[in-house]
Amino acid sequence: MQAGVREMNPRIPVIFYANHAYWWDGFWSQLCTEEFFFQELYIIIEYQQLKKHRFFTRIGAFSLDQSHPRSAVNTLRYAADMLTADNDRQNALWIFPQGKIEQVDKRPLLFFKGTASIVSRVFEAAPLIYLVSVVSRIEYLDEQKPELFLSFREPRLLSSAEYSDAGDLTAYMQGVTESHLDELSGKIRNRMLDDAQIVVRGTASINKRIEAFRCFFGSRIFSRFLNSK
Repeated sequence: MQAGVREMNPRIPVIFYANHAYWWDGFWSQLCTEEFFFQELYIIIEYQQLKKHRFFTRIGAFSLDQSHPRSAVNTLRYAADMLTADNDRQNALWIFPQGKIEQVDKRPLLFFKGTASIVSRVFEAAPLIYLVSVVSRIEYLDEQKPELFLSFREPRLLSSAEYSDAGDLTAYMQGVTESHLDELSGKIRNRMLDDAQIVVRGTASINKRIEAFRCFFGSRIFSRFLNSK
């Protein structure tokens, strides 16, 4: 997590825009909100996914149906309204501009313009908004079980005067996400993880349990051998 992510002005809304490679992405946004941020969380999830998994609404999710343009416009307007609503906490929207789950190494990424359209609507009521790139990647490293890596880049504080059009902002976010994903991949590949913080630790992998078993019983056998001398 780069500098400034946890020091954002709570009176300014924020959009976390992320790659969408895994079914669990919505849950990770909730986890990060509870662990790092005191925010009012909203999540946009593709309509068919939310229709199948209604429990996502319990973590602030609402749907975007790209097959119905009028419905999609209403969703974008609703998202902007939530971001600019009066609240004691910072209003935060997590969104996955790819609009569907795609392989993590797909290049180039293709973002829909919905996120940029939300930003333009926010500027009708507020002069500033934060944009934060978040990327995720699951890898198998030295364990039998996979590991999830999340990375947050420093927030960009965008003003209404800087906003040109949805196309330019969408292209900017695509480029940032691609370079961010490549950066995270390089860190994982080269094991440059000293600055990483473990948020959730699962149960031990089989290899760890076997190592612990061998260590425990091996030390007991060695102790018995010494005591028999």
